[in-house]
Amino acid sequence: MRIVATIEARMTSSRLPGKPLLTAAGAPMLEHLVRRLKAVPSIDAIVLATTVNAADAPLVELAGRLGISVFRGDEQDVMQRVIDAADSAGADVVVEITGDCPIIDPELIEQTIRMFKAHHADYVSNAHVRSYPDGMDTQVFTLDTLKRSAQMTDDPLDHEHVTLHIRNHPEMFTQLHLVAPPETHWPELGLTLDERSDYELLKKIIEHFDAHNPLFSCLDAVRFLRQFPEFAEINKDVARKGNT
Repeated sequence: MRIVATIEARMTSSRLPGKPLLTAAGAPMLEHLVRRLKAVPSIDAIVLATTVNAADAPLVELAGRLGISVFRGDEQDVMQRVIDAADSAGADVVVEITGDCPIIDPELIEQTIRMFKAHHADYVSNAHVRSYPDGMDTQVFTLDTLKRSAQMTDDPLDHEHVTLHIRNHPEMFTQLHLVAPPETHWPELGLTLDERSDYELLKKIIEHFDAHNPLFSCLDAVRFLRQFPEFAEINKDVARKGNT
């Protein structure tokens, strides 16, 4: 059972153009994310699922330097792009990650994968029931499950938000949802990269830990922000869109 992480990323975000290449501690945000995915024991391969837009060529170049695969597909039909990216990497199981999560916790990803393996559910996630900080979002499912979902819906919203159709139909797709323990329960906290203020916060967190603990955990980040609550105020007014 080949487990492949897909990263959805593009340069043409309306709210923060070029965000995957914004730097912290001397490295682009996309590189921070890839380092974390490489630290997940159960992941066999990583593929960047980007678009055919010329603007995304720098992401393709960075992926090459980082030693991960690339698939370029349609900008709007993200569901099909993820399917094709996973197919191109020979995936049986997809670990869907968005490029907006540069400080995602490798241990949480591994936990989600292990839950998927142990319970044989169609879909396992720690993001659908909001409990962890936004930015720790991990979704695991078989490629066949996603293909089956894609065949059932032509709704553009379903094809933009990859697993929306699956999540909206628990009667057809068995689901498990991981909920954060009390020490990391902070669903209002945004650790995802949507707007400039998010970047300012993430940069502070990454550069605080980089020298001594570059793969810091979700718990490390939460404890840091509990110690310095003024930092958590930086992006508290950002309105979040729905989960991908």
